Amino acid sequence: MNISGPKIAKLRLQLPGKVSQRMLADRLQLIDVDLGKNAIQQIECGKRFVTDVELKGLAQVLGVTTDEILSNDE
Repeated sequence: MNISGPKIAKLRLQLPGKVSQRMLADRLQLIDVDLGKNAIQQIECGKRFVTDVELKGLAQVLGVTTDEILSNDE
């Protein structure tokens, strides 16, 4: 289980333009973070851990800090 998955899903859905998991994966590829749609799906469901490099890339693409992704607050 991971605490960042549900927060990543929430932040992704708050992005303008209804960003899908595939679109998020594509944006991550542009900054050399190799995460596919399936990996993002597993992360968001809490079935896959997030590495430090992936966390940093996700924060960059989602426009937040890594601390915000790791916070438990809603």
